[in-house]
Amino acid sequence: MCGRVEETMAYVTEISRANPSAFLFLIDQSKSMEDPFGGGAGKSRSQGVADAINRLLQNLVIKCAKGEGINDYYVIGVVGYGKQVEPAFGGPLAGKHLVPISEVANSPTRIEERTKKVDDGAGGLIEQTVKFPVWFEPVAENGTPMAEALRLAHEILSAWVANHPDSYPPIVINITDGEYNTDPTAEAQALTTLATSDGNVLLFNCHISGIAASPIVFANSDAGLPDDWARKLFALSSPLPDNMSAAAQSEGYGIGQGARGFAFNADLVDLIRFLDIGTRPSNLR
Repeated sequence: MCGRVEETMAYVTEISRANPSAFLFLIDQSKSMEDPFGGGAGKSRSQGVADAINRLLQNLVIKCAKGEGINDYYVIGVVGYGKQVEPAFGGPLAGKHLVPISEVANSPTRIEERTKKVDDGAGGLIEQTVKFPVWFEPVAENGTPMAEALRLAHEILSAWVANHPDSYPPIVINITDGEYNTDPTAEAQALTTLATSDGNVLLFNCHISGIAASPIVFANSDAGLPDDWARKLFALSSPLPDNMSAAAQSEGYGIGQGARGFAFNADLVDLIRFLDIGTRPSNLR
């Protein structure tokens, strides 16, 4: 269905195998994503975003693990936009728009071994080797066709919403350095007009800027944003539903009335926290 749902009645439907929800990630793969986070040396934006998405997918799989299997509470899509606008899963999932979470769990491109520091129980840290599934690879080439990516998101989710009219609304998370080729306003507005009976599609934007400025996360106005790119993405971002506002407050964010699913100049820590909060739509059953 289409048409905006009253916010006071929205975003309360429980997610279940019979009534799943959808996450769609739109990932800027333009040439400028080769630049490092924060404008300094270190991990590139494209690699950092890929790591964050892969970690999030692993966490969603764990969240949906019940007993001996993975319950299909969610379908997941990843769209890359740069040289092409296309599904960005690799390996067995290549070319697929939306994939049940159980299929995601069973189909990584590869499993890497990585190290992380953990508490040694005596006040120190030790390195531990962990398995790290990879579904999504870093890419950085060409321009930033954000409007086209949002148009594809609309195409993908309009069909999904039609088949799941009473589900928790899909959540779209767009991660970009912000300097799009064409104004994405019309496409973003069309996307967030799609709705289930529980609310409109949510569009959250994470703007990784090259400007040396402090991060701003879950703002309720565009005050303090340094340029038109950031202000535009803020304006296109959906207000946070009440349960996500509560989650953000529990993580220490100061949330004002009307806070939006928007982050500016997020570093890797902020990006991971933003993704985590942005994918906490409802209790599962």
